[in-house]
Amino acid sequence: MGKEKEVRNYNRRYAKEYGFWRSLWYVIFLYGVTVPFFSVFYDYKITGQENLSKDIFNSNYIYCGNHVSIFDPFLIPFATKRLMAWMAKKELFNPDEKFSKLIISLGAFAVDRTKPEIATFKTVRDIFTTKWALGIFPQGGTRPYGKLDEIRRGFAAIAKNAKADIVPVAIADFSGYPKLFPFKRQKVRLHICKPISYQLPADEIEYLWCEAISQHADYENCCPKPESMKEKETATV
Repeated sequence: MGKEKEVRNYNRRYAKEYGFWRSLWYVIFLYGVTVPFFSVFYDYKITGQENLSKDIFNSNYIYCGNHVSIFDPFLIPFATKRLMAWMAKKELFNPDEKFSKLIISLGAFAVDRTKPEIATFKTVRDIFTTKWALGIFPQGGTRPYGKLDEIRRGFAAIAKNAKADIVPVAIADFSGYPKLFPFKRQKVRLHICKPISYQLPADEIEYLWCEAISQHADYENCCPKPESMKEKETATV
């Protein structure tokens, strides 16, 4: 019997994997598939682009959105016009998964959500040596609108390690997946919020992200306000 082909663990990806050809493929997919798809099937509105630096391609940003549908990893690059490597659960990279090849080809990398890995931080650092940005969904998986809780808080540690500001992207009013019979354009709104400095304490970063998403989408912020923020507010009164 021949040796079984070794399955690669995509938790570690390198800067060379985000070069010209993958960037070209990403642009082709973004403008050839994503933009036409949302233009046909969605009544969409994008606001808040003015909150980003004018030198956007030379700024280290981690785009962190709420997660309401399988389209979100395409919606946020569509709104920001950025090449974006997404942090995704390792199960999606299983060769038996339907979209694993597409996910891999678009530059995503695997993360074990049960424990932090050094490979994750190394991959993030490599990504930021390129023109690509990083995308993370702090909710972990898709969640309905309602209470914004059970946030996976590692995104703040990743931002601090990479010295990259976090840009909250609120996906609001998502009314569902396309309907063909009868045809109906669904609704979705995206708001790009002001960046949150990575220099803030981790618990403040987490709270400010939840607050930004809650203000612009249909959520109740269940993240407790840090004592340090309460003290600052009291000091300014």
